[in-house]
Amino acid sequence: MSALTFTVIQFAFLALLWIFVLVAVSVMRSDLFGSRVRREAAPARAPRQSAAPRQPRPQRQPKPSKPGRGTPATLVIVEGNLTGTKVPLGGQPITVGRASENQLVLDDDYVSGKHARFYAENGRWFVEDIGSTNGTHVGSHRITSPTPLNVGTSVRFGKTVVEVRK
Repeated sequence: MSALTFTVIQFAFLALLWIFVLVAVSVMRSDLFGSRVRREAAPARAPRQSAAPRQPRPQRQPKPSKPGRGTPATLVIVEGNLTGTKVPLGGQPITVGRASENQLVLDDDYVSGKHARFYAENGRWFVEDIGSTNGTHVGSHRITSPTPLNVGTSVRFGKTVVEVRK
């Protein structure tokens, strides 16, 4: 093997090694700090024919509803560092993760910075995984899409188990 071929192979190996290191650092960064949210500009629209300015619609505020018969009202941590902690389910979504901006901050090495989100839609509560590394499990199944919750359902994030209660 010539010296030139050996040198080219060395540089190719070095380049692959650096690519691996950069990808590993990128994955660790996104796990610690969350992923970036990019806002795209809205596509340009054709001008309207009418001369009257469009009035923005007032947003309707959801009515606070009293929990019904099978409607969850509280999240209770049943396993993990914060065992016994209760989080009331109100009208606002609840995010779960290690990052301090979450409503439920977990000190668990297997939980991502932004791990999962609980939210209400049409009177039902759902949980969805928001890009966690180790996944969110409802019962014994790893979820990949928003999953409805019932009273008594257990949700696991890493070593922490949360139960949905009335």
